[in-house]
Amino acid sequence: MKKLFIQEVAPRDGFQNEARFIDTEDKIAFVDQLSLCGYAKIEVTSFTSPRAIPALKDAEAVMHRLHRNPDVVYTVLVPNMRGAERAMSCGVDEINLVMSVSETHNLSNLRMSRERSFEQLAAVIEEVRNTDTAINVSLSTVFGCPMQGDIEQSDVLGWIDRFAQLGVNGVTLCDTTGMAYPTQVGSLFSTVIERFSGLQITAHFHNTRGMALANTVTALQAGVERFDSSLGGLGGCPYAPGASGNVTTEDLVHMLELMGYDTGVDLAAILAISRTLAPLIGHDVNSQTLAAGTRMSLHPVPEYVQQLQHSQ
Repeated sequence: MKKLFIQEVAPRDGFQNEARFIDTEDKIAFVDQLSLCGYAKIEVTSFTSPRAIPALKDAEAVMHRLHRNPDVVYTVLVPNMRGAERAMSCGVDEINLVMSVSETHNLSNLRMSRERSFEQLAAVIEEVRNTDTAINVSLSTVFGCPMQGDIEQSDVLGWIDRFAQLGVNGVTLCDTTGMAYPTQVGSLFSTVIERFSGLQITAHFHNTRGMALANTVTALQAGVERFDSSLGGLGGCPYAPGASGNVTTEDLVHMLELMGYDTGVDLAAILAISRTLAPLIGHDVNSQTLAAGTRMSLHPVPEYVQQLQHSQ
């Protein structure tokens, strides 16, 4: 049974998009519950300016008070050197740096050119790379930009190469607005895995157009072993028009287990946690497995059918 690595992003990518502020105590309790479910990695929070993302203004408090599971990598989003300093003071296992391969989206999201983003992130990498903290780079809009259109594969490969030369540990390829489709996914990931065998490669799919699970299957066939996902399908990009949430963790794990993969994640446990999300965030979640039950959640046989069976 092939081992896969599921990486939960709801505490950061999900909560940062919620209109209702999630109390610090609730955030801590949520991550502590997730820590017992078998995830390989949990993205806990973002060390972005509280003015930019007030939903995660309590990043230090959350990180300092978690009950950490030594089998889980606790990662955080870091936008710049100041964010890196704050994250390092909390003893995080990994920092996750973000920029877009689309110039238009990078300007919209980060208010700077790609080259300026790279300069800032390179400075952070230089500062962190000789410590025990791992470095991951998430590249947004690699499968298409909602304002710019298609992104050339050569452009994506060029940015990966530049970060690989700086000594990062991993790269996440993000389908920021759900523009990816299976043949495109297979082509890009096959090339990336062959060319950058020394990097941990993660797939980050959104379900904006209902193709996240199909794209996952294609990524598996290309050799991807690490997948980001969000409990309840929470999240999305606030700077990408029309974007919806991430691929739903429970739907992803349910599918992968049926296909014979070892995700390490306790499906019953995460479904139980997912049931608590709606009252926490104030609206329903996008979880088909939670709504319908797992494939073998069978229903009672109606009494009239039982009578017909006995009469045969």
